Amino acid sequence: MVPATGRSANVPTEVVEAAAVLSGDLGGGRAAEVLATGVGRRSFLRAVALLGAGSGVVACTAGTTTSGTAGSDTAAAGLSGSVLQPGTGYLSADHYLASTPDEVLWGYVPTTSATPVARMRSGETITIDALSHEGLLEDQGRDPVAWFGGQGVARTDVLDDAIAIAQGYSRTPRNFDVDGPHIVTGPVFVEGAQPGDVLKIETLQAIPRVPYGVVSSRHGKGALARTKDGGAPDGITLEEVMPPVATDGRATKNPQKYGNISTFTAVEDGMGVMRYGQAAVRFPLKPFLGIMGVAFATAPGLTSPEANSVPPTLGGGNIDVSLLGPGSTFYLPVFAEGALFYVGDPHMAMGDGEVALTAMEGSLRGTFRLTVCKKGSGDAPSVAYHYPFAETPESCGYRSVCPTPMGSPGASRPTSGSRCAGPWSTPWTSCRPTAAWTGPLPTPTSPPPPTSTSPRSSTRLSGSTPA
Repeated sequence: MVPATGRSANVPTEVVEAAAVLSGDLGGGRAAEVLATGVGRRSFLRAVALLGAGSGVVACTAGTTTSGTAGSDTAAAGLSGSVLQPGTGYLSADHYLASTPDEVLWGYVPTTSATPVARMRSGETITIDALSHEGLLEDQGRDPVAWFGGQGVARTDVLDDAIAIAQGYSRTPRNFDVDGPHIVTGPVFVEGAQPGDVLKIETLQAIPRVPYGVVSSRHGKGALARTKDGGAPDGITLEEVMPPVATDGRATKNPQKYGNISTFTAVEDGMGVMRYGQAAVRFPLKPFLGIMGVAFATAPGLTSPEANSVPPTLGGGNIDVSLLGPGSTFYLPVFAEGALFYVGDPHMAMGDGEVALTAMEGSLRGTFRLTVCKKGSGDAPSVAYHYPFAETPESCGYRSVCPTPMGSPGASRPTSGSRCAGPWSTPWTSCRPTAAWTGPLPTPTSPPPPTSTSPRSSTRLSGSTPA
């Protein structure tokens, strides 16, 4: 509820209405108008502060830091939940894969010539301890003990694999301005998979490994960032750019002085908790893997631009679709023997996209069933042999979408195989990142509806802003 003090004549109407939308007091057509029109970042933050005077806001804190310099708040004081160190806890899958410095890739995904780090039969299950890059990146000091320690997290509550990778990763040289940020685990060789098949990926579990996450906003990246020409994105002013223009330190060439913003976000009673000033808001967790894919790029080496971890491809990758959590099924066309499945970019919660740049990033333990589907078997929708496709228990309708060519300034889009292989044959550059196509597949080349008798129905893989 919006507190009575928020209805004072001294508070702008747009702030009161924004607070009412956030609290659920205002719904219907007027709420839609407020959301569509936009209230501006300052008004939104005032609305959050306004809600802080009411009973619906929690007192657990979440500290914000810039460019890896930890603040003084002991933000982790109210944390709840256990820590899943590598290999600990109950592991029920047929296979287990940890994230280790000599096997992960940092900023890149496996190519079709990659060496597998695990092997399994079709239809078996595998548990993977996926690791978030937040708290490990160069603008945060590449020292998770120090960064999370500055937020009040004890050394024993920092993941051992995070420390090992931050300190010991050397498979590829790191360039913060060019490489992707993600720590990618895999690839997994699935026996029987051949080019032309489909890999069916059923997400069985996605369990937070730690009771905290991070939300970050970085200069030049995300929907609210300053544009390359120095201006503001459509719909906001320079004063509303995030992070603030005056804090842009990229000219120093030192990531720790870039002025990027990272907000430590606690988990309490199964909710994410984020603080702004004296107010704190909570939101439900909905864990999922932002990166799920199979090898697609054929370029040699480990750091080819075509293998950068930021742009998604026909082989999946950094798709950032929050619908693909436990209970979902994701179908990917196979381009290499064994499919070479990989995961990364674990998210604890995300809206319909990553406006600030990231979701609530946090390490997860994911369990998957991987099954090879052959053409003509009826085990996968026909469109999935050419194009990523997904099903969820809740969604309805027959949907597909073009991969979105969103990337960081240093990430290159694919230069080969970069046309949508589905019925559209649409050039990569024309696939809009905010496309919301929900109609039937085009005719006359539309494939028939899925033949599966599963109660699940398909969902459009909506475009978002991968980070």
